[in-house]
Amino acid sequence: MGRKRKKTWEEMTELERLQEENERLRTEVDYLKKLKELEERDEALEREKQRQLDQPDKDKELKDEIQAIDNDYKGNYGYRRITLELRNRGFTVNHKKVQRLMKVLGLSARIRRKRKYSSYKGEIGKKADNLIQRQFEASRPMEKCYTDVTEFAIPNSTQKLYLSPVLDGFNSEIIAYNLSCSPNLEQVKAMLEQAFTEKYYENTSLHSDQGWQYQHDSYHRFLESKGIQPSMSRKGNSPDNGMMDSFFGILKSEMFYGYEKAFQSLKQLEQAIVDYIDYYNNKRIKVKLKGLSPVQYRTKSFA
Repeated sequence: MGRKRKKTWEEMTELERLQEENERLRTEVDYLKKLKELEERDEALEREKQRQLDQPDKDKELKDEIQAIDNDYKGNYGYRRITLELRNRGFTVNHKKVQRLMKVLGLSARIRRKRKYSSYKGEIGKKADNLIQRQFEASRPMEKCYTDVTEFAIPNSTQKLYLSPVLDGFNSEIIAYNLSCSPNLEQVKAMLEQAFTEKYYENTSLHSDQGWQYQHDSYHRFLESKGIQPSMSRKGNSPDNGMMDSFFGILKSEMFYGYEKAFQSLKQLEQAIVDYIDYYNNKRIKVKLKGLSPVQYRTKSFA
């Protein structure tokens, strides 16, 4: 049995026409009521939005300080170190809130690149056992020291600069360094003489990779004369010298990568490295040093 055909307007009785018209009007009224409800809701949302905009931002001071820290440290601080720096500046704040506000402000730390210069040329001299065994931190200054060489190359040029530092495992401080246009024995010798000025050291080790400089007889003679124990990473195990690798990664990501083209000469690059190491030692805070710079941590530890 098929559906019953709907009557046309002409076929309807007067009563049916009135009922049809009432139904149509009811539908229109319902539609208008719904439309009015939507308009009222939108107006309420807009009023609430405006009310929030008119209210003072309770996080304005904190956001301004976060932005200032980001500017001061050239975008190199993530939320953890920004949290510590805020606390150093007198703010009481949770790291999760800092992370959220940094997201609102569109801030994030620079990502480190990984690129390593290698001075390994095979077994050409004297090697040493790995005394550190990745137990990098030390309980006192000059207990565990680390060294390595890294390369800086100016783009579109044959000019290169080599940095050879000594890092103290107690507070990650760069206690000595030498910059040279070539990675040679004179560079390492100058670095050692700058780092180890005392006549003799007890229970001090100097860890390196198996680079040719560190296998050289003169290197071992110097350490022996000072009572310093040589320690070396296993061949091809960069993480064995993790503290030095970490420093080089920080250094290059914060002052070199992305800025290479700004350096027009080796002298300019050398000054930038000197300035950065001074900043790293004296101003750049570290999470593991309780929000202090290496020098601040050493000074406070023996105050």
